[in-house]
Amino acid sequence: MRLNQNVLLMGKKVVLVPYTSQHVPRYHEWMKSEELQRLTASEPLTLEQEFAMQRSWREDADKCTFIVLDAEKWQAQPGTAEESCMAGDVNLFLTDLGDPSLGEIEVMIAEPDCRGKGFGTEAVLMMMSYGVTKLGLTKIEAKIGQGNEPSIRMFQKLHFEQVAVSSVFQEVTLRLTMSEPERQWLLEQTSHVEEKPYRDG
Repeated sequence: MRLNQNVLLMGKKVVLVPYTSQHVPRYHEWMKSEELQRLTASEPLTLEQEFAMQRSWREDADKCTFIVLDAEKWQAQPGTAEESCMAGDVNLFLTDLGDPSLGEIEVMIAEPDCRGKGFGTEAVLMMMSYGVTKLGLTKIEAKIGQGNEPSIRMFQKLHFEQVAVSSVFQEVTLRLTMSEPERQWLLEQTSHVEEKPYRDG
């Protein structure tokens, strides 16, 4: 999505930056993991395919992707290569042509030593806030593998409610509808987030 290609979102634990070509090699290494392939229902791609995917995500109007950086590492070494601070990614898919106010959110904390630190929670809150305030979303869904209990619990803590179970795909669909109280809660949870211009490289 071109809308976020020059946007950096700075939180307490994580920094969100657009997915650029400099991030592809590390991302490609992550996706060789059978565990991550299973959790994200992904097929392994060649490095060339991964570069092509990154370009298409940047151009597609229905996908908003940020790379999740470890904020502490990123701030400790100004000018350091972002690749060395990468923790995962967070995505919004606007794939329901009949309902542009609905987005599907995905988060992946790929670095094992970045898990269990609240990175995923803050990244999801920041992305939800971006989706609500910049993309006009009023409903956000998450589709999670039935066996991925930590992820299901995280979304439930963020006020998502289970709306469907697919035994075929072995996944649970959770949804958050943005009532005014939910919107205010979300904006309070992300009031510390700063939006800054992003410069690739």
